[in-house]
Amino acid sequence: MGVLGLGLGMLISSMVTKYRDFSYLISFGIQLLMYLSAVMYPMELVKDKLPKFGWLVEYNPLAYTIETTRYMLLNIGNISTLGLVYTVFFTVIVFFIGLLIFNRTEKSFIDTV
Repeated sequence: MGVLGLGLGMLISSMVTKYRDFSYLISFGIQLLMYLSAVMYPMELVKDKLPKFGWLVEYNPLAYTIETTRYMLLNIGNISTLGLVYTVFFTVIVFFIGLLIFNRTEKSFIDTV
């Protein structure tokens, strides 16, 4: 979760320094991500109650991290090894893309700030 946050943070900070209005979009996106990450409810509940939209939660890499944490702490839910592999793969890709974009744009940070 920390590495994914670092990768997204580098990506977002690079974009916000160049495009000022991007911060409004990010604040809206974070609120939307809160509902898609299954923080307040287990993933099985979404699949049972909303079968048409259950796939949206499955594509969110934070949902598997939160579900695994919920299982370890509360013994509720289950651990999906395929979901955790997807989360690690997605996290590594986002981290390296964020690092690449941050390194390219950091030279012009002082000009735009």
